[in-house]
Amino acid sequence: MDAANSRKRLLLKVIVLGDSGVGKTSLMNQYVYKRFSLQYKATIGADFVTKELQIDDKLVTLQVWDTAGQERFQSLGAAFYRGADCCALVYDVNVAKSFESLNNWHDEFLRQADPPSPESFPFVLLGNKIDVDGGHSRAVTEKRATEWCASKGNVPYFETSAKEDLNVDEAFLCAAKIAQTAGYQQDIYSQGLLEAVSEAETRGGCAC
Repeated sequence: MDAANSRKRLLLKVIVLGDSGVGKTSLMNQYVYKRFSLQYKATIGADFVTKELQIDDKLVTLQVWDTAGQERFQSLGAAFYRGADCCALVYDVNVAKSFESLNNWHDEFLRQADPPSPESFPFVLLGNKIDVDGGHSRAVTEKRATEWCASKGNVPYFETSAKEDLNVDEAFLCAAKIAQTAGYQQDIYSQGLLEAVSEAETRGGCAC
């Protein structure tokens, strides 16, 4: 596809945030490649995957960015967060601390991305690893999660399992739809980012 045609597509940038080990990379790999690995490798810095979607009558390129959960990498944020159309926050339903970190991730994103209307910026919350131990290890109730979502302006909430592929497609489709309707994407930015993506892919920087 030539550059002129690619710029006619709608490009949406979704940032996935959450503590290290909650399954951000696994969710992305399940969503884009339909695969799951038990081998855990921490993401260093940031990485992204892309998926083509049809939303109503529009062809959408969803670009999903995975930023490392380790605190020492959070300072890399601004460049990765800028231009985001939606933020997906992820926690592990079996680890209370990962849920308690959500406010920090939420506020950090708004600080780094600096969207024009922070109070209306679209977020999606994913409670991951609901498959673990048949639910017996669960530390965060669905009620507690939905109450948090309500306190942030009725953020959409999905309980997911990257391993079992539960609600993964639904969560990312929701992120894409609310990103599209929020209208944060800008053609000028998309054009520049597509060129940057092409350059990254040429260098082998894409996690394909």
